[in-house]
Amino acid sequence: MSDTQPNGALLQVNDLRTHFHTDAGVARAVDGITFQIAEGECLAIVGESGCGKSVTSLSIMKLLPMPPARIASGRILFNGRDLVDLGQEEMCGVRGNDIAMIFQEPQSALNPVFTIGDQVAEAYTVHHPGTPMREAYERSVEALKSVGIPDPARRMGDYPHQLSGGMKQRVCIAMALICSPKLLIADEPTTALDVTIQAQILELLMDLQRKHRLALLLITHDLGVVAEMAQRTCVMYAGKIVESGATREIFSRPLHPYTQGLMRARPAPGSSQHGRQRLAVIPGRVPAATQFQDDCRFRPRCPLAQEKCAQEPPLEDYGAAHRAACWCAKREGYDAWKDAAAASAPKGASGA
Repeated sequence: MSDTQPNGALLQVNDLRTHFHTDAGVARAVDGITFQIAEGECLAIVGESGCGKSVTSLSIMKLLPMPPARIASGRILFNGRDLVDLGQEEMCGVRGNDIAMIFQEPQSALNPVFTIGDQVAEAYTVHHPGTPMREAYERSVEALKSVGIPDPARRMGDYPHQLSGGMKQRVCIAMALICSPKLLIADEPTTALDVTIQAQILELLMDLQRKHRLALLLITHDLGVVAEMAQRTCVMYAGKIVESGATREIFSRPLHPYTQGLMRARPAPGSSQHGRQRLAVIPGRVPAATQFQDDCRFRPRCPLAQEKCAQEPPLEDYGAAHRAACWCAKREGYDAWKDAAAASAPKGASGA
């Protein structure tokens, strides 16, 4: 892999490995992933809890406690600059200014003893020391207004507990964007919100991305959000990327059995929770990061598992910039789960 920044790539993550040293052994939470994001592009990383998505984002921001965490190897190139080599003081200049992050829980992300105005203004003044307080105040009001908070000047004096969950998340977005970063990382930005507010926050993020030509790294479980927002998608399982490509291509032709399982677990459009049809599930669970083996890590849960899967499959190209790491990912549009069910059904049984 080349050490240079690819043409058009704002962020290039190259063979990143983030490990944690624990009493139970070394947890290889992120174990050799590579991806890139261009200016103005939205890339989604999807997968179950425990797959390494959030650790990936925190590795990029260098917000993990070290020790026990350690970036064992790999590079994180941002505009050609390797963030892995930067010290904490230099990273403080990058965080919020060049790369900003929105966290899952807005309640936890905001300090309960400071006003909204103090916190938004601080996000600006920490990168612009010497800014007159009046200018910082005006910029903060404008930032709150840009994310749709009504009467922003009055809200500057409010404390976090006086705002709804959706309003708190808007404040977090204002803090993230006040310094005009080039890359925004959104780690499950709608998890703690109800469905109506989720839609509003997602629409806001899309509007801001288009307006400011932001690169957006979206970490999520919600495939509906991915379909609506992301141009490209990486499917992550047990610390590795098992499938990647254009979002439309992955949704229309998922190649990896894990991706197919995620797709099958979605509620069908128009289905009712009172209906008789049950959602499909992937049996088993993601293994602990201290128990990862050097084989196909999805093997214990896969309907197509075979002897060859004892060897780790490479991430291979299947056309249209679509890549998958599976020894069986060779058939156009196949459904591993249906094939496995058909193969194990008693002779003479008919499918549904």
